[in-house]
Parts: sequence; C-alpha cells; structure tokens
Amino acid sequence: MTRICIVRHGETDWNKTGQIQGKTDIELNQTGIQQARECRDYLSQYDWDVMVTSPLSRAARTAEIMNERLDIPLIKMEEFVERDFGMAEGLSKEERMSRYPDKIYPDQETRESVVHRVSHGLERILTDYPQQRVLLVAHGAVINVILSLFSNHELGTGKTRLVNAGLSELEHIDGKWQINYANESSHLSQFSEKGKM
Repeated sequence: MTRICIVRHGETDWNKTGQIQGKTDIELNQTGIQQARECRDYLSQYDWDVMVTSPLSRAARTAEIMNERLDIPLIKMEEFVERDFGMAEGLSKEERMSRYPDKIYPDQETRESVVHRVSHGLERILTDYPQQRVLLVAHGAVINVILSLFSNHELGTGKTRLVNAGLSELEHIDGKWQINYANESSHLSQFSEKGKM
C-alpha cells in the first residue's frame, strides 16, 4: 500500500497576519523555519522513501529543511501548488470580507480545477511510488481539497482549520484512498491562530 504523510508548509509573515497567499511566492518566517525543523525532528523517527513538494518557496523550503535529516529523493510537482486566489491575494480577511463578501474572488482558480490537478498529482504518486511511504509538502487549500475528497466532505474545505506544519495522512487500500488522521499538531511548539486556514 502507498502511504502519504501530508505536511502543510511552515508559517510565513502573510500567514501570521491572515493575508491570503495563493500562488504569490512568500518565504517562510522564523517561526516557519522552526516549525519545519520540528517536523524534521518528529518525522525522522520513521522511514520514508521519497518527498514530494509544491515548487512554491514556502513549501519547497519546508521540504528542504525536513530533508536535512531524512536525506531522501526530493521531487517538485506543480500539481500541488497552492490555489490561485486571483485578486484576493495579499488581502487580509477583513479586506476580503469587505471587497468580496460572497467569497467570489475575480480571477480565482476554480475549485474544479484544483480538484482535477491535485487528483492527477495523487495518481502520479501512486504510479511513480507504488507501495512506498511518501512525504508531501503542500498548502492549505490543496490539503483541504484532499481531506474533503476522501472524507465524504466531513473534513477539509470549509470545515478543517489547518495549522502551519500540521500533518495529515492518506493511505491507499483496496483501490481507494482513506484518511488515517488530519491536522495533527502535537509535534509543534507553536503556531499562529491566524495561520489556520
């Protein structure tokens, strides 16, 4: 069976202030770097075969820090880049609610598009790394879509407030994905309430 531990990237300054990032390429802040180190220290007690990451800096840097101790192949996959939030990117929650109270952001990537590319990414992992233990470093909206898809919408989009550097796990059993746990944060010494998504 293929098992995927999904790691949300560490905190950025925009996470801290509640600004929506999307495809805007924001670096980790010092808290985010510390969170990545805590993920590294926690996850290094287990065996992993490969790490897949979104190419955006905040995810890729989280993956690089984690890999300092794991030293496994590190693959960047565009399928797991964050959702494009269009004109809402860079806006605080208050600004978004004021300008777009219906939460329909101009030029935003559709949910259907996110579902399609993330599903394709999971199929690639299943094909390229069968029967392996995979770490996947991704983003809040991407992880929420995954959780929603495989929990019959009981978790994920609109329901799960993900913490930065939180862990979730998927396992492919009998031809389908199942969620073993979601949004685990006991390995973290700190995270921002505003960083939740």
